[in-house]
Amino acid sequence: MYGRKVKLRLFFVTLILITLILTVFLILKSLEENVVFFQSPTEIKTLSELDTNKIRVGGMVKKNSINVNSDEVNFIITDFKNEINVSYSGAVPNLFAEEKGVVAEGFLKDRNFFSATKILAKHDENYMPPEVKEALEEK
Repeated sequence: MYGRKVKLRLFFVTLILITLILTVFLILKSLEENVVFFQSPTEIKTLSELDTNKIRVGGMVKKNSINVNSDEVNFIITDFKNEINVSYSGAVPNLFAEEKGVVAEGFLKDRNFFSATKILAKHDENYMPPEVKEALEEK
């Protein structure tokens, strides 16, 4: 049979493995709520069933589609194959404009309508804030 030292080592190795597995499980479980999947309008159109979880829809803002009301902004996100109508209440980022990249986070109402809770405007690597650009031009 095994000696006392071998049994003690085996016990501690097993205890460490169980603790490690439990820790990884708890971390993944707590992050599960914060994971938000990114989808394009084409992927949304091909969904077999609608998801009620928070998702992100990304693409380009369609030209002449932005409609600003007093408390709501409506626009269309396109991936040049399909489109989805987006409704958002709140302040939009300064980089938000027609024919620019955008990511909207929120909830899907149906395959054609998305209710956004957050708007993220995308820019390229050459972007420079207007204040910095003016300061560099003055120098």
